[in-house]
Amino acid sequence: MLRRRPIARLAVGTAVVAGTASAVGGRAARRQQANAPQTAPPPPQPAPAPAAAPAAAPSDPIERLTELSALKDKGVLTDEEFASLKAATLA
Repeated sequence: MLRRRPIARLAVGTAVVAGTASAVGGRAARRQQANAPQTAPPPPQPAPAPAAAPAAAPSDPIERLTELSALKDKGVLTDEEFASLKAATLA
């Protein structure tokens, strides 16, 4: 005659297997994290701003410089782009 396993014994066996899997999984995760590179990738470079169309430029150079300054402050223009557009406006 076959004996059936008591439910309590089955639950203990399942708990042992689950606990072992959890311990091994945690150890593997810590090992992977320790081996991972510690430096973060550099932030992506912003896309270059399209050149401003000369036809849309204001006729007053002061207004144009004010707009360029605002674009530079927002981070749309780099220092080099601002300097070249400023020189073209004042020329």
